[in-house]
Amino acid sequence: MNLDSSPIAAIATAPGRGGIGVVRVSGQEIMPLLKALFPEVNLKPRHATYLPFLDADGSVIDQGLALYFKAPHSYTGQDVLELQGHGGPVVLQMLLARCLEAGKDIGLRLAEPGEFTQRAFLNDKLDLAQAEAVADLIEASTEAAVKSASQSLSGAFSKVIHQLVEQVVQLRMLVEATLDFPEEEIDFLEKSDARGQLTRIQLALRKVVEQAAQGAILRDGLNVVLAGQPNVGKSSLLNALAGDDIAIVTPIAGTTRDKVVETIHIEGVPLNMIDTAGIREAMGEDAIDVVERIGIQRTWAEVAKADVILHLMDASRGPTREDELIADRFPPEVPIIRVWNKIDISGHHPAIDVMEGSAHVYVSAHEHQGIDLLRNELLRIAGWQQTGESLYMARERHLHALQLASEHLEHAAYHAAQTDQALDLFAEELRLTQDSLNSITGAFSSDDLLGVIFSRFCIGK
Repeated sequence: MNLDSSPIAAIATAPGRGGIGVVRVSGQEIMPLLKALFPEVNLKPRHATYLPFLDADGSVIDQGLALYFKAPHSYTGQDVLELQGHGGPVVLQMLLARCLEAGKDIGLRLAEPGEFTQRAFLNDKLDLAQAEAVADLIEASTEAAVKSASQSLSGAFSKVIHQLVEQVVQLRMLVEATLDFPEEEIDFLEKSDARGQLTRIQLALRKVVEQAAQGAILRDGLNVVLAGQPNVGKSSLLNALAGDDIAIVTPIAGTTRDKVVETIHIEGVPLNMIDTAGIREAMGEDAIDVVERIGIQRTWAEVAKADVILHLMDASRGPTREDELIADRFPPEVPIIRVWNKIDISGHHPAIDVMEGSAHVYVSAHEHQGIDLLRNELLRIAGWQQTGESLYMARERHLHALQLASEHLEHAAYHAAQTDQALDLFAEELRLTQDSLNSITGAFSSDDLLGVIFSRFCIGK
């Protein structure tokens, strides 16, 4: 990706009113802008200077701090100017307009979304995984997500990826050296412990995959759909899990006509809870009004996209033919928790019974009994473990790259085990493994991918 070196400017703080607002400028050489804005002040690099921010006619827009960072010692690796004033939206817009006016001779323009961080990446101030962690840190909705994003931003995730790449490169060197000198007739796999090295790389990669997968859960959460017949307590269960009255609850069947979505957090893990319209599968369409029919159609649409399905049933009346018809339509690959609600009426005790392929949890949403059992089962299905180890705020592309690297290592192990020692194929799989890992940090990334990533940032970052 080619670096556009024209100077850029933007408001770097969030929209709305606040105590402090920041206007940021970055470019290869912005000294003419500094002289135009502050003709009588010589800003010292990396020192805060308190002064008035003047309009073109000499009137005062605001008073605040000006900070100048000389390249390459800045966030973007270019010259950077930050003007920190009061956080009123009109004040900041006036200050930004003044910067653009004063910088027109050097081609100063408004920054695109993510362009400051993009320049930091292109100038080797951050690698791609760290750059993505900037956006993840801003968007983090839980304390655990903040810690995970901070780990990635500090370079912890990138460090383990680089370590894996170094191990793969070492093994590649040995394999390709043997390919270059076949006349030595050295038993390569035995002498260099190639199989042992490969096994150690696979084990290290497996650990990174586990940590990244849990970090991905912190970032994206799980879509948990509550499904079942009308009046089995789906809305009550949503309220119990959320600890608040989110959904309307009445004894009238079919109260929920459309989905209700609420994100809750369990042990820092976001769960996108989706309460849906009750399903009356055995009844003909003529027996259901048009609004409820649309609600049921939308319920099945949500079920098709679910990561986890909570199939609610009434413990006071036991399983019914209707429950079986609903269960038969669930996607076979999606984890399902059978939730038996209303145990305060049925006389059951809070319990969980884990069977092959599903778990049965006995709860009372109304009395808040067994809710912790259900929360723990949701965490178990999510694969969440309190390991005490650092987690990395991985994205879908990171997980895909790690999975691809793992598959190439498996292919490499297969070729290494062949009696004819297919070293050329072994070497090629190691090369593909290296490419997959490098794509995470941006050492091997297409311009199209970079464009998509940075376009999703907020303006000012």
